[in-house]
Amino acid sequence: MADRASLGAFLRARRESLQPEDVGLRRGSRRRARGLRREEVAELCDMSADYFARLERGTGPQPSQQMAAAIARGLRLTPYERDHLFLLCGHRTPHRQLRGEHVSPGLMRILDRLQDTPAQVMGPLGETLLQTPPAVALLGEQTHYTGDARSAPYRWFTDEVARSRYLPDDHSHYSRVNVSLLRAVSTRDGPHSQASRLAAGLLRESEEFASLWDRQEVGLRWSDAKRFVHPQVGRIDLFCQNLQDLDTAQTLLVFTATPGTDSYDRLSLLNVLGAESFPGG
Repeated sequence: MADRASLGAFLRARRESLQPEDVGLRRGSRRRARGLRREEVAELCDMSADYFARLERGTGPQPSQQMAAAIARGLRLTPYERDHLFLLCGHRTPHRQLRGEHVSPGLMRILDRLQDTPAQVMGPLGETLLQTPPAVALLGEQTHYTGDARSAPYRWFTDEVARSRYLPDDHSHYSRVNVSLLRAVSTRDGPHSQASRLAAGLLRESEEFASLWDRQEVGLRWSDAKRFVHPQVGRIDLFCQNLQDLDTAQTLLVFTATPGTDSYDRLSLLNVLGAESFPGG
């Protein structure tokens, strides 16, 4: 059973300890609230303000594990705080999948300050955990997939849409890199890991994957230069910088263009499209 009184007190304390700057919001000259407003936290957690207020008052329903995970992300909880939240909600500490999807507060703080830049947080198997609006405009919405399709390597070999925004000349190399990286994770995590299960499924479903898997290639890496073909603005040549969180095996990708180039102008247009699609972002 959930400890509603303690849960409410914990949520209120965490909300009041966060400042607008901590989550990429503007403070504003008339702000008097201590910490964040309930409405702001509710938006960060993708829930209604009434629902969050009821949780704070200790009168709300027991949050599901998925809702607890959303609250932990929205409140920028550390792993220890996240586990504490799950226990207060009446659940055991998160199972492995939910743990892997909890973006570290450090990466969250960086992403909060990159809302006008294409950037996204990736899990160890290529799961897109969070995207800025310009990243959605550049690559499409990638956080809604479920099951094996959450993994970018899986989609690359099973869904032709996954390749549609990359220059065709690069497809062959990207296929080899995807296989090499999945082999490395599978070897590291062992034969009963999610990575190994994913590889076994791709061996059955994709002849291209099976052929590349037989090459036994390891150590291939992505190039910093990325060439995209966008359906609205055309070709865009970008650089991709990576920031890795070794504790969570998550990676923050940030895409930039060289000032003064056509790609820089087209990326600026994409940023506008992203802002129009997410006016509250």
